Amino acid sequence: MLNFKSVNSIASVIFIGLLMAYSFYNLSFWWVLLFLFCWLLLTIAGSSFIGWNYHFKSLNFNSKINKNQVAITFDDGPNLEYTPQVLKLLNSYNAKATFFCIGKHIETQPELFKKIIDQNHTVGNHTYSHTTSFGFLNTEKVVSELKRTNAVIKEQTNLEVQLYRPAFGVTNPKIKRAIKTLGLQSIGWNKRSLDTTNLSEKAIMKRITKNLKKGDVILLHDSSDKTIAVLEQLLLFLQQQKIESVTIDTLFEIKAYA
Repeated sequence: MLNFKSVNSIASVIFIGLLMAYSFYNLSFWWVLLFLFCWLLLTIAGSSFIGWNYHFKSLNFNSKINKNQVAITFDDGPNLEYTPQVLKLLNSYNAKATFFCIGKHIETQPELFKKIIDQNHTVGNHTYSHTTSFGFLNTEKVVSELKRTNAVIKEQTNLEVQLYRPAFGVTNPKIKRAIKTLGLQSIGWNKRSLDTTNLSEKAIMKRITKNLKKGDVILLHDSSDKTIAVLEQLLLFLQQQKIESVTIDTLFEIKAYA
């Protein structure tokens, strides 16, 4: 299995071998540098692509599911302008979703956050600040971010969330230690819509619906007009294909709250 532990174990053996070859057999040092460069690229890729489960296991899709179900997930809310539109669309199609919310946004929109839960959707932890430097924070700071968001949710709803969506999908050993300390389950995706990019609505829909199958996890963001338009098309598509949109905990048959 390609993961941080196995790759580093093999890489250590190869690295020692290269150093010995350099020292005793006049191997060009460029081979050592090339190997280190390849190792670095692999580590960066493993940390960036959550579907690899490189540093720790995330639930990215359910290949064993029997029911014709998928999970639509939203990151970065709650958003005063767009989250109500998302909720309205979900309700009109009798669909359920999972919202991975940012702690500071929950603090500014507590009633909207409660509305998500009142409509029987699932919520999860998406860090407190969602800082772009999250992948470089030390373990103590990561724990602090996640605990702070958990505390905000607990204060507003009395729920103890157990689901965590890594900011930007970035994973590393420090985040691994943090979620282990807090007992959180990482949730990834296997259908990344790229709805926060310059892609057109048509291109985003194609990314989501191409080879869509039961057990898939779709990543969206409740933060733009484009996503609202795509969501309406997606819900209609799912209805036509007789695919049910359910929450993450339903899809994987796990507990969302302690």
